[in-house]
Amino acid sequence: MTAPILKPDDGALERAADTLRGGGLVAIPTETVYGLACDASNSEAIARLYAAKGRPTFNPLITHVAADGMDVREAVWVGLSAGLVASFWPGPLTVVLPFARETGTVSDLARAGLDTIALRQPDHPVASDLITAFGGPIVAPSANPSGRMSPTTAAHVSADMGDKVDLILDGGPCRVGLESTIVSFVGSSPTLLRPGGLDPALIENVLGVKLLKSTDDPDAPTSPGQLLRHYSPKASLRLEAEAAREGESFLGFGAIDGSLNLSPTGDLTEAAANLFTMLRALDGTSTAICVAPIPRDGLGLAINDRLRRAATR
Repeated sequence: MTAPILKPDDGALERAADTLRGGGLVAIPTETVYGLACDASNSEAIARLYAAKGRPTFNPLITHVAADGMDVREAVWVGLSAGLVASFWPGPLTVVLPFARETGTVSDLARAGLDTIALRQPDHPVASDLITAFGGPIVAPSANPSGRMSPTTAAHVSADMGDKVDLILDGGPCRVGLESTIVSFVGSSPTLLRPGGLDPALIENVLGVKLLKSTDDPDAPTSPGQLLRHYSPKASLRLEAEAAREGESFLGFGAIDGSLNLSPTGDLTEAAANLFTMLRALDGTSTAICVAPIPRDGLGLAINDRLRRAATR
């Protein structure tokens, strides 16, 4: 049976909160992508979430909190981390902290057995209101089968996972369209684990230091989004294309046009918001997709990261 899609009025939010309390799975909108939410303290619900996504349990989850001190109750804050989130929360920034508090509620399973904990405060009224109504942290990885493209509309969730979730809250298209930027404070210096919806240059301006770059280990990820093959369409994907080959659908950017264009004006914010939606549209009509070159600065870092992982076979 396909999960109902509900407009997020007060009744739907309370129904969703009750579903979470009962160990259920609720697809929710955030400013980045739609998330598959469950109670962060309920190991059985988290195990169901991993199974629904087909996600390996060694891949840790991000804990989502509301602005009522949940973050302080769940983690030990170190170094420059508190100042960074003061500048960018709520928003598309996840921080990985070295220790979850012993008094915290987040399940070890959600943290993949690690001492560390990843936290984010989403900048979307539906996500925020649901966490507040539920009364505790939730985990909410992207609401798609593991390794596939992230959903940016409720319809995407319904098509991909409608028979695996209990409820879908429809908050409209996601504004950012890329997952959060992840910064770790576990080592001696802040480290960029995943580029995302927040430009790393803005983070460095606030921190006053350059971010170290992570060396991914797909066999032992320390945060989401580090698996080598991720965000993939069913069609084959060719990058840095100047023109389409026979049988390919072309995803353009700027002056290089195609079947669809991420941003005719070359706006990286617009391109990020359109990336998964347009890849999905072309994936439904073609067995091969090629993508025009995308600049590797600002949000282009995150766009290229997603495309590189999506193209890995």
